[in-house]
Amino acid sequence: MGLVILTVVPTLSNPVESVRDAVGGAVRFTLAGESTRAAEDFVHEGSDLGLFGPDSVTWRVHGTPAMIIGGLRALFLQTLHPLAMAGVADHSNYRHDPLGRLHRTSDFVGVTTSGTTERAEEAIAMVRSVHRRVQGTTPGGRPYSALDPHLICWVHVTEVDSFLAAHQRYATGPALTPAEADRYLAEVAIIPLALGADPDEVPRTVGALQAFLHDVRPELRYGAQARSAIRFLVVPPLPLVTRGPYGLVAAAALGLLPSWARRLLWLPPIAVADPIMVRPAASTMVRALEWLLDPPPSSPAARLDALANDAAAGG
Repeated sequence: MGLVILTVVPTLSNPVESVRDAVGGAVRFTLAGESTRAAEDFVHEGSDLGLFGPDSVTWRVHGTPAMIIGGLRALFLQTLHPLAMAGVADHSNYRHDPLGRLHRTSDFVGVTTSGTTERAEEAIAMVRSVHRRVQGTTPGGRPYSALDPHLICWVHVTEVDSFLAAHQRYATGPALTPAEADRYLAEVAIIPLALGADPDEVPRTVGALQAFLHDVRPELRYGAQARSAIRFLVVPPLPLVTRGPYGLVAAAALGLLPSWARRLLWLPPIAVADPIMVRPAASTMVRALEWLLDPPPSSPAARLDALANDAAAGG
């Protein structure tokens, strides 16, 4: 991916806003790519409000830049399942397009979270179509398929567990209560079910989530494909200007991993530097991203602002 260079010409009236718009645009491009979706793809006053709506816990969790840390944590966890990892290794071009998967995931989460029902269903159908082509055999000779209901649930669990962990530690708003965390999992269960997961396996409470992660551990391995992916995720070939911020995100994501995952990944126990240096720096970064992005048009926070504006205009 080429480096986007923006010329910043601050206006005399508000130079801070001009700098924020320019830098925020560059950051948004790095994280989400060039979105081709129109404003009509997202919910607005009078629409069906999508799969979740502004009163959902999902909009609250998915509406903060802490999701960036959670997303990378989920990728670290996903490498540990040899069947899921084989699918990525065989069918993904992440080595040649290190940000492409992040962009596609960001687009999918954004549309299914705050897009209209029609757009969300289209995104889900597209993923199912891609999954039909993702099948093969692991280096150990085990067959795999992205349509496997258990693997769909595994990927979902790593994501929502990571989004929750990142929100609770790094989001600037109040942490979720236990009841709100359970409600979040009950809400987002609609996504893996639509993708083909087993209804009896998809967790809808924090207790069920932790039970799934406990029961799946015998299936997890830190094999050669996982080691290669972890090395790539820790030090990807990014433009020089983004390496520092990415390194901080990676350190924060690794610090959020549960102890059992750290042991499987041969990581040392959490160092003193994590609570003293990484957490404060990552928290500052999340606040800075909130200010820079202000927020991105497709985010739940922006959709809340748009809904409020629509209501005011209508009243």
